[in-house]
Amino acid sequence: MKKTVIVITIISVVAVLICLKASLYVVDVRLQAVITQFGKPIRTVTEPGLYGKVPFIQEVRYFDKRLLEWTGEPSDILTRDKENIGVGTWARWKIIDPLRFYTSLGTEARGQGVLDEVIESAVKNVVSAYTLKEVLRNTNRRLEYTTKELEEAEDVKKVLIKMGRDNIVEEIRKMAARALESRYGIELVDVRIKYINYVEAVIPKIYDRMRSERIRIANKYESEGRKEEAEILGSMKRELERIESEGYRTAEEIKGQADAEAVKIYAEAYEKAPEFYSFTKTLETYESTFNKQTHFILSTDGEYFRYLKSFRHEGKPAQD
Repeated sequence: MKKTVIVITIISVVAVLICLKASLYVVDVRLQAVITQFGKPIRTVTEPGLYGKVPFIQEVRYFDKRLLEWTGEPSDILTRDKENIGVGTWARWKIIDPLRFYTSLGTEARGQGVLDEVIESAVKNVVSAYTLKEVLRNTNRRLEYTTKELEEAEDVKKVLIKMGRDNIVEEIRKMAARALESRYGIELVDVRIKYINYVEAVIPKIYDRMRSERIRIANKYESEGRKEEAEILGSMKRELERIESEGYRTAEEIKGQADAEAVKIYAEAYEKAPEFYSFTKTLETYESTFNKQTHFILSTDGEYFRYLKSFRHEGKPAQD
């Protein structure tokens, strides 16, 4: 009898514990809950704590209350100025109406799928309405370029930023948020463009265009270099000719002065001793004109032979 009472007591306690566990639930500070009865939602719990429910009839569906992360796939978009780009975006969202979220989607995984559709659609609609420069830049701040030619090419385009990237991103967020909050109970807290790049199909063409621009700039530098080289070589040649001309003129002036000085000296010497001067000049002439192979046929009364007539050979006077 006692054993039966003990077993019944144990069974009763276990049943009470099971019922108690089935009738109580805890909502964590990070979560919020939707209570359903036979699959139909009847209330929501957003504050943390210990709560009760009808066991075996009512169920608890938990949803995260924190900021959740969403990262989208790259979207191929054609901008207003016909630039084909790939745009990658990310977002932060949270569930602000768990009841509406549960009735429309049911799970967070399906919520991620809805975000894929809504945000990517908003990105395409908004970005395609603006030029690439508007999507890339925020202000009309003058950019710094590595070459003057690139800066001049940018000035020719006359880029004017009216909207700017931050405002475009905010427009994307508002467009997507309106669709998400009213229908799915989702608040889109923030949206950001992660990267912008040209699509793979047009990247080779972009590189070719950049290469052509660089080649054009290089050819311009090369042309200017050849022009400056020709000017430098021409200036150097003119300077060299001027120096040579001045040097030749100076040399001729010095030679002229030296010849005049020599003539002056000769004249002064001739005036002082004309016979001696005539004699020495005649001897110099002999020295420069005679050698062992020289044969002269001269008249004995010639001027050239005048000093030879007085030459004494072996102590005898010369004969006329």
